[in-house]
Order: sequence, then C-alpha cells, then structure tokens
Amino acid sequence: MAKILLVEDDSSAVQFVTSWLTAERHIVEVARDGAEGLEFMLISEFDVILLDWDLPIMSGQEVLKQYRAKGHTTPVIMLTAKSDINDKEVGLDSGADDYLTKPYALMELSARIRVQLRRSSKQVQNQLVSGDITIIPDQMRVTRASKDIDLLPKEFSLLEFFMRNPDRVFSAEAIMQRVWQSESDATTDAFRSCLKRLRQKIALSAEEKPVIETIHGAGYRFNSRS
Repeated sequence: MAKILLVEDDSSAVQFVTSWLTAERHIVEVARDGAEGLEFMLISEFDVILLDWDLPIMSGQEVLKQYRAKGHTTPVIMLTAKSDINDKEVGLDSGADDYLTKPYALMELSARIRVQLRRSSKQVQNQLVSGDITIIPDQMRVTRASKDIDLLPKEFSLLEFFMRNPDRVFSAEAIMQRVWQSESDATTDAFRSCLKRLRQKIALSAEEKPVIETIHGAGYRFNSRS
C-alpha cells in the first residue's frame, strides 16, 4: 500500500491508472494541472508522485523544479510522450527519479512504483519484516512469531505504513494524511480507535510494551528494535 499522487490532465489516463492502482490497494489522489499538482505536493504527504510532463498552467518540469527547490525528496516518476534521450536527460536533471514513456503498460508502471518504494523500506521479496512481524502486502497477510493475525483493511494499511517507516515519529494528522484519503471523514478519534485495535491484535500479551509507541507531545513510532 502506498499513497500516490497522479498529476495528469488526460481523463482516460486518469481513469485507467487510478483504477489499476486502486485495485493494487494503493491510495490515489489526482491533480488535473501543474498548479494544482504542486499545491497537492506541498501540502500533503505522498509515497510516490506520478507527474505528467505536458500539463496545463504549469509544465511538469517546472512543477518538479519548484518542488525540489523547496527540499522535498519524495520519489517522482515522470510520465511523458517524449522519448528522445535528450528529453529524458532534461527530465532526470529536473529531479525525476524515473522516467516512463507513453504509452506504457500498467504492469510496468506498477514495477517502477515498487522500485521506488523499495528504496525507502526494508522489503525482501515482497515482504516487510521487522523482528518477528512479517507482512505480505499482496496477500494482506500478517504474521507474528509465525502465527497469522487477522486485520481489517485499515488496520493492515496502518501497520504497513508504520513498517515502511520504522523508528520515525509521526503525528496523528501526518499519519491520517498518508493512510486515509484526503476527502475522507477520518478523524483523530477514528485513527486512535484503529490504532488501539491494531495494537491489541499484534501484541503477544496484554503486558507487552506496544510495538507502536506513543511519543508524548510528538506522535507515534514503530519501534523496529522491539
């Protein structure tokens, strides 16, 4: 599961890509022009950004330059019909992490996204492992100490987010930005209820210190050394 921003003005492409990535359990936000895309990129957190080159109002290249100039490092895959090697060089020099030429196969897009996600996570053969906890995203399967744990979809997404970002502290608001849709009715109470259930389900005993720690005054952290 990843939260992905698609900046694309072609309605057909938006429909196909969004449907495909949603079926793969990703959360997808859509911006229809360069200005809106940059706004989304600056106010929300994403795991991967899919950025079209030819956009209304502001080109993808200019969007990317402004985004990188502000110090943001989220992986960006440039989508473009330009196939000349010089165009690719320009795109990569602008700060893109990868470059995909239209028309592209959706399976290849998924593979490129997985490459970017692996660079920022401890993933081995489509598994995320921390201590005795293992999750297999494609199967929505979680085990701890070799025992299966049944999680609801949002609980699974929350655990996957934490395991992709071990030992980092996130506020409740930052977590909701990454795990819930921006337009959803998620509240802090809903997040805390989901977290409480998740902690209970993955705990080995009622006395165990939670693997997902509360850092008072700061937020929450997945302790990979537990």
